[in-house]
Amino acid sequence: MGASIAEGGFDDDEEYAEAHEINVTPFIDVILVLLIIFMVAAPLSTVDLPVNLPTSSATPQKKPDKPTYVSIKADLAIAIGENLVKRVDLVRTLDTTPNMTKDSFIFLRADRAVPYGDLMDVLEILHAGGYAKIKLVALEGVPDAQSVPATDNARL
Repeated sequence: MGASIAEGGFDDDEEYAEAHEINVTPFIDVILVLLIIFMVAAPLSTVDLPVNLPTSSATPQKKPDKPTYVSIKADLAIAIGENLVKRVDLVRTLDTTPNMTKDSFIFLRADRAVPYGDLMDVLEILHAGGYAKIKLVALEGVPDAQSVPATDNARL
């Protein structure tokens, strides 16, 4: 606490007036610590498997709190989240995943270099395993000029 002294000098009878001020230094320290915690924790909550996704101009939809990502990398390796799995073990691994039901949505991410046939094979494996609610994941934005076909007959 602080005190101020009156201008007229001091007498023994005078009480010092208390200055009521809040010391904000501890609050700033706490806020900085919380900021550092969030900066460290934020990258840990995302899927960190490198996949070169195509772009889409579709309206983005809201995703659930804990989505299940199935990723197909450029070398055709398949992963659930960040864990690589064999193609034959894909449905069995999904069945043993906690909080995963046949009615849960699966977000399928495929690298731009993955052939269409391989993407369809994974979709067929998931569908045969009873997982029919599958959403395809793409980057938001306008597709690049190289990914848009130049011929008119390619528009369907």
